[in-house]
Amino acid sequence: MPRLALRFSTQTLLLQLGVVLLVVLLSGTVHAWLVYGRIGAEAENQALTLARTVASDPLIRSEVQTISKEAGTPPPAVLAAGPIQAAAEAARTRTGALFVVVTDETGLRLAHPDLARLGERVSTDPSDALSGKEVTTRNTGTLGPSAGAKVPVYAPGAAATVVGEVSVGYSMESLSQSLAEDIGPIALTAAGALLAGVLASFLLRSRLQRLTLGLEPEEISTLVHDQVAVLQGVDDGVIGISADGRITVFNAAAKRLLGMPGASGILTGTSWADAAVPEQLKALTRPSAHDAEAVEIVAGGRVLVANARKALHRKEDLGWVVMLRDRTELQELTRQLDAVGTMSAALRAQRHEFANQLHTIAGFMSIGQHEQAKDYLARISATGPLKFPVEQAQLLQDPYLQAFVGAKGVEADERGVALRIGPETLVRGHVTEPQDVTTVLGNLIDNAVNAAVAGSSPQRWVEIELLDEPGPDGGTLHIVVGDSGDGLGSFGADQVFVEGFTTAEPGGRGTSTAGGQGLGLALVHQLARRRGGDVRILEPGSAGGPGAVFMATLPGVTGPSEAGDRPNVVEPTEGRP
Repeated sequence: MPRLALRFSTQTLLLQLGVVLLVVLLSGTVHAWLVYGRIGAEAENQALTLARTVASDPLIRSEVQTISKEAGTPPPAVLAAGPIQAAAEAARTRTGALFVVVTDETGLRLAHPDLARLGERVSTDPSDALSGKEVTTRNTGTLGPSAGAKVPVYAPGAAATVVGEVSVGYSMESLSQSLAEDIGPIALTAAGALLAGVLASFLLRSRLQRLTLGLEPEEISTLVHDQVAVLQGVDDGVIGISADGRITVFNAAAKRLLGMPGASGILTGTSWADAAVPEQLKALTRPSAHDAEAVEIVAGGRVLVANARKALHRKEDLGWVVMLRDRTELQELTRQLDAVGTMSAALRAQRHEFANQLHTIAGFMSIGQHEQAKDYLARISATGPLKFPVEQAQLLQDPYLQAFVGAKGVEADERGVALRIGPETLVRGHVTEPQDVTTVLGNLIDNAVNAAVAGSSPQRWVEIELLDEPGPDGGTLHIVVGDSGDGLGSFGADQVFVEGFTTAEPGGRGTSTAGGQGLGLALVHQLARRRGGDVRILEPGSAGGPGAVFMATLPGVTGPSEAGDRPNVVEPTEGRP
């Protein structure tokens, strides 16, 4: 059978329990060893004190000196009945020592708990004590292992003459009994530490499972790699907000779309409520917001579609995920397609007029009016075959501006608004950034046409003036757009250029040409500033007309005209052909 692998949390628990058990055992062992050493040291000190007391006894000193002067050693029976044995046994019995031994200057026992050992040489070396030194020892003698001390016995009245020694010892078995008495608190402490460690290990295991969502380390590592690959590999912006309102994910695409260079690392970990992002994004993550509800916002000179979804894992609330998608290019393509469609419709109308002109020429030729036919052809050649309902269109020299303004003139004419070119118009270069010019000029013209249609003036018109200014890094195009509407009323620049200000609502003006409401002026305002220019209000206008006048400055969008580039001048017409 295959061996079942333990989960990481279980492995961690077992490892923690092993470490706790090892630490407790080591701590208990070291503590017991220290206690045992302390008890042994206390026994040695106690033995040393008792040995000094016995050795300083005048009777002991006198009797030991007397025996040392005699030739030989008294028989054991005499020693057993002598005063030295009696004094030593009395001291041993009184203190609970294992033994109190008294020897002469040669190391022969004069007192011993075992009477049969009297007169024999001691089992341990007495030379240190007989040389006048006090020593403490732990050794094994005839009575078993002991902790004791040896001190010299000096002759009465002669402090420098050693006539014997006193050896006192306490049984190591009594030390073990003392340790056994002290081991209870040690064992209780160790058990308490072990129990606390086990409880802490279980709590840590539970917290680890919650933090990792029950995932194994390999799964977490795979998720991290997948997250980095996905977040950095997609063009959509992704912002993750945790359940406690902190930003956990802010990928490079979101930074780019929101126009926040270098901000992703700074925002990660900060409060979502205090983040420097549009308020529309924050509104998507409020409790009252509907999940997956999409909104259009303008940020960083782009039109973005944003939506937020609730993130759940096994019914656990993980927070929100905000998605950002760029619709700027789609809107630009839509605007260009609208312009192409408008121009195509105009060209179809012009095709009918061109056929009529051919019929007119054929009529002149059939009736022999050759001179009139020649003059008619000259007029057609001078003005060109195409005509748009734009007054003073001949002031535009750039083919792109001719076509775009002409298409806008057709749209305005369909709504009953006359589009005209102001007399101060002078564009000597050619457009090098048609997308930006289309966005700004198209939105301003569309807004002006809407205002003219909604205005109270019987004359509906929109007037634009274009002026280019050469520069080392490309020419600057100045655009001025006015209309016959009722103006901005009490609204100021701080309101007009705010996202959401639209003619679809009372008092609003700006609109988006791609279907969104309230994005046009905000978009062109940000786009112009991103290029180093600006869009501002020259005149707020008044009720009854004339209406508001806007001016846009776009640096670096025009270049010098190519040699020999002399486009046809488009002749204006009164109304549609």
